[in-house]
Amino acid sequence: MLIGCLTLTSVLYACQKSFLEKAPLGSLDESTLASKAGVEGLLIGAYSQLNGFGGANGGFYSTPSNWAFGGVASDDAYKGSDAGDQSVEANPIENHTVTSTNSPVASKWAAMYDGIARTNSTIRVLALATDISEVDAKNILGQARFLRGLYHFELKKIFNMVPYVDETITYGAGNYKVPNDKDIWSNIQADFQFAADNLPATFPEAGRANQWAAKSYLAKTLMFQKKFAEAKVVLDDVITNGVNTKGIKYALVPKFADNFNAETENNSESVFQVQYSVNDGSGGNKSAWGDVLNFPYNNGSNDMPGGCCGFYQPTQNLVNAYRVDAAGLPFLTTFNDVSLKSDQGLKSTDAFTPSTEPVDSRLDYTAGRRGIPYLDWGPHPGQKWTRDQSNGGPYSPLKNVYYKRQEKSLTDASFWTNGVVASNYSMIRFADVLLWSAEAEVEVGSLEKARTLVNLVRARAANPASWVPGSPATYSVGLYASFPSQDVARTAVRFERRLELAMEGHRFFDLVRWGVAATTLNAYIAKEKSLRQYLQSATFVAGKSEYFPIPQGEIDQSQVDGVPTLTQNPGY
Repeated sequence: MLIGCLTLTSVLYACQKSFLEKAPLGSLDESTLASKAGVEGLLIGAYSQLNGFGGANGGFYSTPSNWAFGGVASDDAYKGSDAGDQSVEANPIENHTVTSTNSPVASKWAAMYDGIARTNSTIRVLALATDISEVDAKNILGQARFLRGLYHFELKKIFNMVPYVDETITYGAGNYKVPNDKDIWSNIQADFQFAADNLPATFPEAGRANQWAAKSYLAKTLMFQKKFAEAKVVLDDVITNGVNTKGIKYALVPKFADNFNAETENNSESVFQVQYSVNDGSGGNKSAWGDVLNFPYNNGSNDMPGGCCGFYQPTQNLVNAYRVDAAGLPFLTTFNDVSLKSDQGLKSTDAFTPSTEPVDSRLDYTAGRRGIPYLDWGPHPGQKWTRDQSNGGPYSPLKNVYYKRQEKSLTDASFWTNGVVASNYSMIRFADVLLWSAEAEVEVGSLEKARTLVNLVRARAANPASWVPGSPATYSVGLYASFPSQDVARTAVRFERRLELAMEGHRFFDLVRWGVAATTLNAYIAKEKSLRQYLQSATFVAGKSEYFPIPQGEIDQSQVDGVPTLTQNPGY
């Protein structure tokens, strides 16, 4: 009896030993979940990893927006904040001095392979379940392979040479230390092709991947491989026939800003969105919490969004890209010769009048600048909302920011800051598809078709319904009358991608796949050195800086008989 066990040490030890050495009553493995409910639960878990939750740094760097790897690493954004905040983590990403022990790199790697593990568990257990119809099984397998392709795609574009892990690779089988000695584009392409061939067009739930999301990712995979003619066929199909999971035909929404508003998400432009929710009992963990740093900084303002933390500030280079000529067209090659007027160096109490130089209307839904209405928060006050202008410049991020009317209803009221929002992140939106198609048309020589597609995107920006209400800015967006050569067309399409998709985490990867990252970013750095002292040591090294290093911890753990299975990327 228990009292006897408390009497003597020897008896106590015997009682504890007897208790701990009881034979196991059963075992828990994947087969335990081999039912429709279990498989669906595993699939939902695979979807849930899309938000990058977990990992080092709270997962700020594994978020699907790729604000650091796709934005800060490019000419779109500064790290922002002040010099010391996240200096070890984010500064090396911005100045291209990342090492293999950088924690954001490890965080992204771990989060994506966690997602892959979840998809593979779903596939293995699906094969064991006996209560799932053939139709449902096909749908589940299509979604799982879509997600597996997506997670590998994220790894491929960031690290390049990465292991492809399918459902046959498990710890128990002893084959889990997979080398990264093969290019995995064909594996990714096969996953998306399977999903495209087997998924339905609609689902009751908006967040699931349908056949058109799979075809769009298939086209993206082909674009990254420069298979333009093949991509064009898929893109034509998506543009002509594609619908979102609600069955709504793909089309640009009339208002550009509706792509970044929690009240208007899962709309006709939504090809595939990561679904976020708030005030659901999760403490903000189902929200866009990985972007919580990327709000204006509170320097004494009582009425502002987020309350933290001043990261991910648009660059002067990006803002300059929105300047337009008398015809409302961008300065494709000379945009950065002149800087748009800003309040750099001014206090919020100093007088300032915004520039009336004509600009593309998308600027003021992309970068917050002083004197221009900032959603429904009133005019941006300038320095009061920027942590350190000398470090991160005068501009604030905007596309991830919520409206004042949404605070604590579409932001999580239980989180330590209001900057965790329910606004979904679009991994692909229809404007992206149109511009891929324009790019493919240029590369196959169909310049007129490319011009038509670019003008579709520009026409929305030209429509006053898409402009910032009450703005003192002068907006002017013209349409291209012609593309006189393939070189001009290529430059125009690539420039349009930047204007349309800026601060959405795509820019760095575009520069790399176009093969212009070294030229573009070294030219950017050369001018930025005069504006940002911390970029004095920045240099983009061709043949190295296009990809991030394989995390050293992963290489160390990959050893078999003392020899690493994983090989480090060149230059690291």
